[in-house]
Amino acid sequence: MEQNFLQRNMKWLVIVGIIAIVLIWAVSKYNSFINLNENVTKQWAQVDNQLQRRYDLIPNLVSTVKGVAKQEQDVFGKIADARANYAGAKTSDAKAQAAMQMESALGRLLVITENYPTLQSSKSFQDLMVSLEGTENRVAVERGKYNELVQKINAGVKYFPSSIIAKMAGFTAHEYFNVAEEVKVNPKVDFAQ
Repeated sequence: MEQNFLQRNMKWLVIVGIIAIVLIWAVSKYNSFINLNENVTKQWAQVDNQLQRRYDLIPNLVSTVKGVAKQEQDVFGKIADARANYAGAKTSDAKAQAAMQMESALGRLLVITENYPTLQSSKSFQDLMVSLEGTENRVAVERGKYNELVQKINAGVKYFPSSIIAKMAGFTAHEYFNVAEEVKVNPKVDFAQ
């Protein structure tokens, strides 16, 4: 009797088993997306912490340079604008854009300092530069970790069949934190002045 029941209902048991396996996979994939998304958010917070450290150091550096390089007001204005843009940014993409703007302005500021040997010999300037270099290294490390996590979640969002779960649950690809094109160009240092 029991064997008859199994034979008659085998088709339904197989269907129910397949549905159960698909549901377990879907729930597992959904939870994996939540975990990846949280990791990206957490890593962005690390990037944000290092960027904030950079922005906290910049006013001291600018003040030190201003005392020697009074005619370089354009760069100081760009740095102030970049700091304001970062402070007003609401999304990680907006903060990344402001960070790239700051990197560009900071690159110009460092070129300017090359023209002022008395500034370079100042102990406070040297200390600030060491702090800034350490911060820039930390930003680079955290940015790299962030981009690795973004790559993982973006792959999951794009790969089939997990892309179906991602789309149904509203998960989307994240933006990489890339270096702006203008920062990639080596600044011109002119010692002829």
